[in-house]
Amino acid sequence: MTGISMKRLEGKSALITGSARGIGRAFAEAYVREGARVAIADINIERARQTAGEIGAAAYAVQMDVTSQQSIDDAVGACVAEAGGIDILVNNAALFDLAPIVEISRDSYDRLFSINVAGTLFTMQAVAKQMIAQGRGGKIINMASQAGRRGEALVAVYCATKAAVISLTQSAGLNLIKHRINVNAIAPGVVDGEHWDGVDALFARYENRPLGEKKRLVGQEVPFGRMGTADDLTGMAIFLASPESDYVVAQTYNVDGGNWMS
Repeated sequence: MTGISMKRLEGKSALITGSARGIGRAFAEAYVREGARVAIADINIERARQTAGEIGAAAYAVQMDVTSQQSIDDAVGACVAEAGGIDILVNNAALFDLAPIVEISRDSYDRLFSINVAGTLFTMQAVAKQMIAQGRGGKIINMASQAGRRGEALVAVYCATKAAVISLTQSAGLNLIKHRINVNAIAPGVVDGEHWDGVDALFARYENRPLGEKKRLVGQEVPFGRMGTADDLTGMAIFLASPESDYVVAQTYNVDGGNWMS
């Protein structure tokens, strides 16, 4: 095998939204290791530049606000100019909030649906148009959640957005496979990271818990025995971006330590 590359994404160009930190950054690092050129797309361009610099020459920063169609289109254009096209899209940018039904605000509802649902749909649309024009197919990976598989008493709006992502993945997958564009999704469970400090604080407020208790409890409840990490998700992200998943269409894969079976 000497001289033969074993990298599964060799020569591919990827765009990952919300990838300056967290799960998106872990995916970017994994894709670079597998030979891809990766756009670190984030609303915070300074952090995106820092992340790209830390990852190395195969990563570059792109400013992107998924609530703005102009920003989405500009980001796609930047990827084409920098990398010659887009072969892989990961719709990772998302926002979380929670509240009892009687306290949900229209502002929170609008923000979550604008980023988690409209942002996913219209970024997918813009990239799909580019992939169709390129004529070489592509891979689109949407980030869903175990929250999209069921309702949760305090998490109605976020659950609804992630259920919508699963549905969009199914419809887009069926529509775009004729262009050899595979659309699939990943549904993580509870994933440890800096965002969980905010999630834990919200649960502490509404469930009258001390800080840190909710995080500890949800980790204990995972059948695997702990919360997930961003690195736990990278294997599925690589698989869905690689030729190994060419016959996988419109699916959402749970990567959650056994939390949900569907």
